[in-house]
Amino acid sequence: MTTLPSEIYSVATVREIDRTAIEELDISGYSLMTRAGAASVAAARERFPDARRWQLICGAGNNAGDGYVVARLAALDGIAVSVVALVDPAILGGDAATAYGDFAAKGGVAMPWAGELDSEAELLIDAMLGSGLMRDVEGDFAAGVLAINEHPAPVMALDIPTGLHGDSGAVLGCAVQANLTVTFVGLKAGLFLDQGPDCCGELVFAGLDIPVAASVASKVEFRRIDDKMIKQYFPRRRRTAHKGDFGHVLMVGGAAGMPGAIRLCGEAALRSGAGRVSIATDAGHAAIIVANRPELMCHGVNGAADLKRLIDSADVIAAGPGLGQSPWAAELMAVVADCELPSVWDADALNWLAESPGTSKNRVITPHPGEAAVLLGSTTAEVQADRPSALTSLRDRYGGVVVLKGAGSLVSSASGAPWLSASGNPGMAAPGMGDVLAGIIAALLAQGLAVEQAAASGVEIHARAGDKAAEAGERGLLASDLLSELRGIINP
Repeated sequence: MTTLPSEIYSVATVREIDRTAIEELDISGYSLMTRAGAASVAAARERFPDARRWQLICGAGNNAGDGYVVARLAALDGIAVSVVALVDPAILGGDAATAYGDFAAKGGVAMPWAGELDSEAELLIDAMLGSGLMRDVEGDFAAGVLAINEHPAPVMALDIPTGLHGDSGAVLGCAVQANLTVTFVGLKAGLFLDQGPDCCGELVFAGLDIPVAASVASKVEFRRIDDKMIKQYFPRRRRTAHKGDFGHVLMVGGAAGMPGAIRLCGEAALRSGAGRVSIATDAGHAAIIVANRPELMCHGVNGAADLKRLIDSADVIAAGPGLGQSPWAAELMAVVADCELPSVWDADALNWLAESPGTSKNRVITPHPGEAAVLLGSTTAEVQADRPSALTSLRDRYGGVVVLKGAGSLVSSASGAPWLSASGNPGMAAPGMGDVLAGIIAALLAQGLAVEQAAASGVEIHARAGDKAAEAGERGLLASDLLSELRGIINP
């Protein structure tokens, strides 16, 4: 097993990598299957060390073959193993038939599915259907999924949880809810999109020692934002550095009675390394914000003229948090829209953009699925059903860089496949998280990162800070909890 690679592929591309390894690099399919089984046993032993009674639920095709290899190797390793077969192993073909034959030769027995699982099993292993599933799970397979999900034992899925679409992450009728998924050869997009993260649990990658040459020409669907990017963009600062080297961010937002969002945004920018942060807000908020965070420079603005004076000394603009949709907000956004500075548009700025569409190559927009639906004139369900297409449509319609927030946030790219963040947790579904993200991205722009670099690395920094803050528990996580974690993330 290795750490997760950066490249994420379609199921068809992973299948092509597998074919190349077998036909052009002369690695037998059964050798790859045996490696997959060995990697799975090792992952299960590490993740569930106290589980000594395993039950495998095997179905059809090579996914079943992986299961029979796991059963054979686990038994040799001293595990009490039982196997339930939803498909008569006598009708298996190819490498799967070889896997079953080797399992049976070692005394292994596959019991026909009778509607029940071993109530005393300490680990269940899903080897029913692989990543090529294209239609709803039905019949005995659906019954197997239900039985697995109702069983109290933890679950490990081989390659992909049964019922999960390998490309879209959609649930096809029903799907196994795994605690651990060991995926092989290449990362599949469906593991990260839609319901994928919920179904997969912890994700472990096993490359099966396939040489890089097998995947060098393969089309990448997404690029995972990884440690390399974070380290590349955040080197140690010079000892002679001063605040003027790190940019001046101007935040625009906080309508009357709504100072919280813009204050979160402002502090996130400071915590992310911006040299100076000014806030253009309702006149009644300036003293309140400064009293709680004196490092922020707050200015009450009454309209366009006040904002234009502040823009003259800014390097980056972040607009939208707490802005509202009043005539005051519209007047300020008209000024922001005419400005050529790098900018981040979030929250109410996106509502303004939907009503007054325009493009900008120097702008990052950060919609959640509901805001994306408004921007595209569609529905939230439609956006979530095909997040990659929604990302492309947003980029084509509004220009610049798009961050489509959510589980597995996506970032558009002009230099290759879109970026994807695999970090983050459900506790981050809380008020103010988007305001913190907007502040982080704005700070990175102020420090000289290009819009795509700032958006992609900012999304990952935000998610990792959320994961760090959630170590004490996801439920009850606050956006402000991320602020104290940011320094540890951006100083790798």
